[in-house]
Amino acid sequence: MSGWSIKKLFGRSPFDIAVRQSYNSTVAQARQPGFYRDWKVPDTAIGRFDVIALHGFLVLYRLKDEGDAEKFAEAYSGAIFDDMDRNLREMGVGDLSVGKKVRKLAEGFYGRAAAYEKALSGGDVDLRDALERNLYAETGPDANTLSDVADYVRRNVKVLAAQDLSEMTMGRIFFAPLCKGED
Repeated sequence: MSGWSIKKLFGRSPFDIAVRQSYNSTVAQARQPGFYRDWKVPDTAIGRFDVIALHGFLVLYRLKDEGDAEKFAEAYSGAIFDDMDRNLREMGVGDLSVGKKVRKLAEGFYGRAAAYEKALSGGDVDLRDALERNLYAETGPDANTLSDVADYVRRNVKVLAAQDLSEMTMGRIFFAPLCKGED
């Protein structure tokens, strides 16, 4: 049975399934057309990465002070980077350079997360500045768009904070709708 693991024999554990469901919810939210159509986030590989990074940060921000969720948060982070690895391979990046590229993306992810966390403890100007530097690094959005996206981020902090931790760690994560009136 060389090369076979218990997971391969019996499938994924409920924990692994919950982590994957949470990450899939994150990606589904990040794929909302409104980010690219209405809020003018560049619809490029980098733009899509930036939107996933923003939502990944929001989930991890919610879980950060929850001791009971530490293992889940770690596995969720792992799912983000596993997906990056898989996507790079699908895009034709060679095996020898995938690790370096994932490491660079991970640095970018954690840099964005640090900027967003610092901005959330500051005022609206700080958050808009962090969004402009990170989410809109390729383009410059107008002030109204930045305000809308900053409002969306703050609404998600509240929506995620209100979610039951046990539900979240069972794979049920929900985000705020893009537009305020859709709440």
